[in-house]
Amino acid sequence: MTARKITVPAFREAAAAGRKLTMLTAYDHMWAGIMDEAGVDSILVGDSLGMVVQGHATTLPVTLEQMIYHAEMVVRAVRRALVVVDMPFLSFQISPRRAVASAGRILKETGADAVKLEGGAAQADTIRAICAAGIPVMAHVGMRPQAVHQIGGMGRIQRNADDLLADATAAQDAGAFAVVLELVAQAIAADITRSLVIPTIGIGAGPHCTGQVLVGPDMLGLTTDFRPRFLKVFGDLRAAAGQAVREFIREVREGEFPDDAHSHS
Repeated sequence: MTARKITVPAFREAAAAGRKLTMLTAYDHMWAGIMDEAGVDSILVGDSLGMVVQGHATTLPVTLEQMIYHAEMVVRAVRRALVVVDMPFLSFQISPRRAVASAGRILKETGADAVKLEGGAAQADTIRAICAAGIPVMAHVGMRPQAVHQIGGMGRIQRNADDLLADATAAQDAGAFAVVLELVAQAIAADITRSLVIPTIGIGAGPHCTGQVLVGPDMLGLTTDFRPRFLKVFGDLRAAAGQAVREFIREVREGEFPDDAHSHS
C-alpha cells in the first residue's frame, strides 16, 4: 500500500506533533525516486544544482527554465515526499508581481507542491503576494547563497540574533509555512525555533531546528570539494562508482566482458 502523500498541512502537522522533519535535495528522476522510496519527508529541487550539476561557482547563473526542467523530472518520480522548488536569482526579487508569475509557472509546469525563496523581512511583501495566489512558500534566512557577493562569500556563520529572528518572524507573518535556517549559530537557531509556530529546517544550524536538510550528492559522498563542518557524509558512493567503472574497463580490456552469459546467440 502506497504511503500517504505529504502535503503542506501534513508537513506542518508532523512538526507540531514533535516529529523531526527530513529534507534532501534532488535534481533528477533517479535520485528523487530513491530518496522518496527511502522515506524522506521532503525533496528540495535546489538551485544548488548550479554548482552540483552544472559546475558553476555559485547559484546565480541558474535560470527559471532550468529549475522547471529539473523539477519536472523530480516530480515524476515522487509518490510521497513534499516537493519544494527553489526560486532562482531574479525570479522573485524584481517585484512581487514577477515573483507570483514565476512561482505560478513552477507549480503549473512541474506539479510541485511549494516554492522556496531566499529572504525574510526584505521579501515579506513578495512572500505575502505568492501566498495570496494560493502558492505555498518556504522561506530561507541566514546565509543566503544568492546574496553571496553582498555578504562577502559563502560559508559565513550568521550570528546577528536580532536580524535573524526578525527575518524569520517576518516570513512567518507573511504566510510562509516553514523557514530554512542556513549557517546560523545553533543557540540562535534554537531561539528562533522556539519563537516560531512554523517549522524551521536547519542546514548548518545545529540540532534544535524542527528538521534538517542536506544536499543529496554531498551527504552521499558523490562530491569531493565541499566538506564544511556541518556536512556528515552518510555514504561513499563516489568511491563505489569509481571502482565499478575501473572493473568494467579491466574486464573489457582483458576479454572477460561480455561473456556468453551477457551475449545473444
